Amino acid sequence: MSLPALLDQRLRLPVVAAPMFLVSNPQLVLACCQSGIVGSFPALNQRESSGFKAWLEEIEAGLTPDSAPYAVNLIVHGSNPRLQADLAICVEHKVPVVITSLGAVKEVVDAVHSYGGLVFHDVTTRRHAEKAAEAGVDGLIAVAAGAGGHAGTWSPFALVAEIRQFFDKTLLLSGCLNHGHEILAAQLLGADLAYMGTRFIATRESAADTDYKQMILGARAADIVHTPAVSGVPASFMRQSLEKAGYDLQRLQDKGDVNYGEKLKPISDEAKAWKTVWSAGQGVGGIDDLPSVAELVARLDAEYRAAQGHSAQLVQRWPR
Repeated sequence: MSLPALLDQRLRLPVVAAPMFLVSNPQLVLACCQSGIVGSFPALNQRESSGFKAWLEEIEAGLTPDSAPYAVNLIVHGSNPRLQADLAICVEHKVPVVITSLGAVKEVVDAVHSYGGLVFHDVTTRRHAEKAAEAGVDGLIAVAAGAGGHAGTWSPFALVAEIRQFFDKTLLLSGCLNHGHEILAAQLLGADLAYMGTRFIATRESAADTDYKQMILGARAADIVHTPAVSGVPASFMRQSLEKAGYDLQRLQDKGDVNYGEKLKPISDEAKAWKTVWSAGQGVGGIDDLPSVAELVARLDAEYRAAQGHSAQLVQRWPR
């Protein structure tokens, strides 16, 4: 188990609330950090770099010395025209944790390291993990089968096991984590931190549309469709939202275009998919309420401590 000094002893629970497109906002980030877990958001949730900077200022103003650190997600892809500008803003504000996606680039890692920040990179396969490790990242996010957003297809058992063969730094695990005992299970599997997304969509602070939240409450694992058709990268979406957006469910293996510049258009002008096709992981079947972040973290904490006690009982029942 490996936690960098920036996070060690600063978290109530070993949890990062994942950055979610059009869902994570300053209110959600601050609620997470103030509750003792890492809150995060994608830089592209603001239409312009000036708005991104304003969000950083709002978050930093709301943090206290007891708050957990926050994180920003940068899309490191050739179609993102804002990467360099947003990276410069991260450096200026000394963002504690930068989460990179769709590209592990040493220059980005070096820029964050220049002020003492951490870089976590999300991966879905061993090959991606090896490339990110070579770039010098501080942590890898194993996005396993069943996760929401840009998810992989590997079992968490296989993905974590193979990454741990060559990577001894911080490892995060994503995929169907809703409860405290699942956080502990991720650690027992070999991860240091749980990376939770879908569960935090269904909170009062999230910026998700009311219909989006209600769809999560009504969805089950069988409703989650893993397809490259929406963003050009295989990702998990709720079937109901795909149908409402007019997608032909028989053609969802047709790959869409990867173009993050499109996401920067004003909401009123955006392609319909970005507004009405809603992502979620297979863990939706375990979500049935809309608590505040503080209530959710308190519940996770109680479940996590109970699971620790249960694990101790299992050790006693099955001694060596």
